[in-house]
Amino acid sequence: MTQEAVAEQADIPPTIVQKLLAEFVGTFALVLFGCGVAVVNQGSIVQTGLAFGLTVTLMAYAFGRISGGHFNPAVSIGAALGGRISWKDTGLYAAAQFVGAIAAALVLMILLLGLDGFEAFDDRYPLGTNGFSAGDYDYAWWAAFLIELLMTFLFVLVILAVTDERNRAVAALAPLAIGVTLAVIHFMLIPLTGTSVNPARSLGPALFSGGDWIVQVWPFITAPFIGGAVAGVLYPLLFGRGADPVPGSGLNFGAGGSSDPAFTQQWNQQSYGQPQGQHQAQQPLQQQSQPIIQDGWQWDPATQQWIPAQQQPPAPGVPGAAGAPGAPGAPAAPDPQTGWAPPASDQTQVRPPQ
Repeated sequence: MTQEAVAEQADIPPTIVQKLLAEFVGTFALVLFGCGVAVVNQGSIVQTGLAFGLTVTLMAYAFGRISGGHFNPAVSIGAALGGRISWKDTGLYAAAQFVGAIAAALVLMILLLGLDGFEAFDDRYPLGTNGFSAGDYDYAWWAAFLIELLMTFLFVLVILAVTDERNRAVAALAPLAIGVTLAVIHFMLIPLTGTSVNPARSLGPALFSGGDWIVQVWPFITAPFIGGAVAGVLYPLLFGRGADPVPGSGLNFGAGGSSDPAFTQQWNQQSYGQPQGQHQAQQPLQQQSQPIIQDGWQWDPATQQWIPAQQQPPAPGVPGAAGAPGAPGAPAAPDPQTGWAPPASDQTQVRPPQ
C-alpha cells in the first residue's frame, strides 16, 4: 500500500458500526474487569476502584479516537445535551453499552462457575452489584439516589471539561484524568452503594445476581441518567462552548447530525490530542473570497489568472447610477483616464490601478 493510500485511509472517519463496536467492547471490558476484581477480591476498595479507573483509562486510549470512549449511557446523555453528539447516535451508543455490560456479566458468571461453591443466579453471590440495603450495604435509598446523582454529575462534568476543544494543553491526558476521577469516586462510594455512576454497569450484573439486587437496581439506573443530564446542560451554560453544537444535539431533538461524518462533531477527536479534522470530512470554506477587480480585469482564484471583469450593476450614489443626480438609470461610467468603474457591491474588494 502506497504512502498516499495510507494517508487517504487515515482521513476516513469511523463508521457508525465501528463506533458501536468500540462502545460495546469498552463497556464489556469495564464491567468484566471492574466487577470481576470486586468479586475475586471480596470487594476490596482500593483494588476495585483502581480496576474500574484503569480500565476506563485504557479503553479510552484504545477506542477514544473511534467512538469517544463513553462506555456509559450517562456520559452519552451528558455529551448529547452538551452538544457533542447527536441524539440519534446517543440512542445507538446506549444500546451498545447496555448490551456490552450484559454480555460481560454473563461471561463473568460463567467464569465464576469454576469456583467451588459458586451458584449462578444466587443473590448470595452477587457479581459486583449495586445496592443500598442488601448484602453488606446499610444505606437509605434516598441517600443512595442522591449520592449517585451527585457523583455522576461531577464525573460527567470532569469529562466534558477535559475533552473541551479549548483544553488542548491536557488533551492527551484526558483519559487518565477521567480514569483517576472514576477511581476516586469508587473509593468513596464502594462501602455505601458499590458505586454505579453508570446505568449499564449496574443493570448487567444485577440481571445475573437475582433476588434483592435486581429489585434495588432502579436508583443506579435513574440517578446516573439525571446526574449526567444536569452536567450536560450546565457545562456549556457555565463555561461556554469550545465549538458549535452538532445538529440534532442539545435541546434540539429533531433530525440531523447522526453518523454523517460531515456533521458529526465527535468530542473524542477534540479530546485525545487529535485535531478534529483528522477524522472528519473536510468542511467547505465558510465564505469565498470576494472578487478583486482592477483596470477592468477580475482575478480568478480557480485558474490563477486575470480575466475580463464581469458586468457589475452600478453602485448606488455613483454618477450615472440609477437614482444618482445627473443620469438616472444610466450605467456607471468608467474613469476617463484608467477605464476603471467602481463595482456595485460594497462586499467586493476593489483595487484601483496604481
